[in-house]
Amino acid sequence: MKPGIAEPPTATAASVLQVRDGRTGREHELAIADGAIRATDLLGIGEPHTDHPGLMSYDPAFMNTASCRSAITYIDGDAGILRYRGYPIEQLAERLNHLDVAWLLINGELPDAATSADWAADVAGASELPREIVNLVATFPADAHPMAVLLAAWSALGAFHPEAKSVDDAAARDREVPRFLGSIASLVALVFRHRTGRPLDAPDTEADADYAARLLGAMFPESPNRSNRALARAVDVLLILQADHEQNASTNAVRAVGSTRVDPYSATAAGIAALYGPLHGGANEAVVRMLHDIGSVDRVPAYIESVKHGERKLMGFGHRVYKSYDPRAKIIRRTAEEVFAVTGTNPLLDVALAVERVALEDDYFVSRKLYPNVDFYSGLIYEAMGLPPDTYTTIFAVARMAGWVAQWLELIVDPEQKIARPRQIYTGPGERPLAEP
Repeated sequence: MKPGIAEPPTATAASVLQVRDGRTGREHELAIADGAIRATDLLGIGEPHTDHPGLMSYDPAFMNTASCRSAITYIDGDAGILRYRGYPIEQLAERLNHLDVAWLLINGELPDAATSADWAADVAGASELPREIVNLVATFPADAHPMAVLLAAWSALGAFHPEAKSVDDAAARDREVPRFLGSIASLVALVFRHRTGRPLDAPDTEADADYAARLLGAMFPESPNRSNRALARAVDVLLILQADHEQNASTNAVRAVGSTRVDPYSATAAGIAALYGPLHGGANEAVVRMLHDIGSVDRVPAYIESVKHGERKLMGFGHRVYKSYDPRAKIIRRTAEEVFAVTGTNPLLDVALAVERVALEDDYFVSRKLYPNVDFYSGLIYEAMGLPPDTYTTIFAVARMAGWVAQWLELIVDPEQKIARPRQIYTGPGERPLAEP
């Protein structure tokens, strides 16, 4: 049974914000619930002798605006805390696999052994792609960016499942969930094979392989490393760490598009499009390109100095939310070491480790709380495994699909949600007549 949305708490006398309007001298009381006021309550604070019905809040980039109430993910950026459904990310990444974490995100509780097995079988059984989708991927140039191909193919996949349009039918929604996780992994592997010149037909995978191992095997069907448990586990950890992250840009896109009651393939396609951006999912690709730009360990000090002078950016350091160490980075740093033990290091990885060492010892970065984030280490893992940089973000999409589905399902049953339609502050000219000819 999927968890519902709790009713908003009722404000008490002690949880009221008293506001005095300096324009009118009037005092207003705005209810505070969950540490927030409702923006619509500002409509009661009108400007006298005008047609303006009330105040708006202006918040470009949503720096301090809550668009929903969610029970899925909790983040405390100052303390470096990330929890899924209340469980610390450190414990989930250490003890569970991605599909069990996906079940937790979507359903609210961890699965028991029988449910876990059934869930894994359902996802595996829903992973086959229509032949037409395989043919569609084949039409793209081999050097097309994999995220562009993934976006187009995922959007097209929705046309093969018109039943997904019944978004208000709980049974119909539940039937689609395994297909989302199975299809995204199969499609990403297909796009990877196309990008790297491998045969497009899906390879056979071991019957007992878990989700991450199946993904790895479908990407590298000819490699002896496809069955390497350390590498499969590293992929599994990456998927868990990136499965959800509160109301980030791509999740906000999924919710905004989903609020129109469009089918979930179209809603999650919006998430893929947002993830494509270099400031979001493309950040780990930017990290590796930065390391290529540096080139060698002896050039690291000069690059760091150029960053301090504002001439370049240090990709993979710092985070919009975390003001201390990214908790995911601590986990993935250990995972990276395990991957390097299998793949060995290379000059680029040596450059990365030198960048990390210098930045962590430099007061400029420490004082600004610019610590390595999850993108820095995930890029290193993908580099060590032999993935081209432009394919990294597609793996991120596999991970985030679990969170997008959970967030979409929560949106659909939330009675407070309506079609997303932000206000604006108009800054253009007033009414003006068109010149006579």
